[in-house]
Amino acid sequence: MPSAHDLEVVHAALAGADGAMDALAVRYLPVVLGWARRLGGGRVHADDVAHDAWLVVLRKLDSVREPEAFESWLYGIVRRVVAAHRRKAWFRKWVGGEVPDRADPSSDPEVDAGRAALTRAIARGLDELRPHHREIIVLCDLEERADSEVAALLGVPKGTVKSRLRRARKELRAHLEAQRG
Repeated sequence: MPSAHDLEVVHAALAGADGAMDALAVRYLPVVLGWARRLGGGRVHADDVAHDAWLVVLRKLDSVREPEAFESWLYGIVRRVVAAHRRKAWFRKWVGGEVPDRADPSSDPEVDAGRAALTRAIARGLDELRPHHREIIVLCDLEERADSEVAALLGVPKGTVKSRLRRARKELRAHLEAQRG
């Protein structure tokens, strides 16, 4: 359920109040970028997805009928934009990562290498999942959202969320075990 402040921001944007679109962007662009990163994986550029999704929001904001459901409406947009970007980027199989400007003297190279390898393995495993399994893992396990919240975002019953999550975890586990060989 959105907070009272979030609802205020959405209502103001829908009413066309001065500065409301800026407030909406400040509140929701980080959310959109997070969804884009997690749902898109290494095959898409999250910044491009967030940009394209926000353009859709700006064009279609007047189609929001229930301000209380704004986050679900927004998630649907991000979901479709990610799918479009993933279709365009099907040939890219690499998983990107940030390269630090300088070495951290306090870090342990062996531990860092292990974490990096695990991160790459999980990212590859997520990339192998079917889109509806990937999104359920992202929303439930990575974003730690409640089943009821995920059900509202996806527009499915809570039981469907639970069964998809169970199947998605099983599929991810199989991909990770196959990587270990």
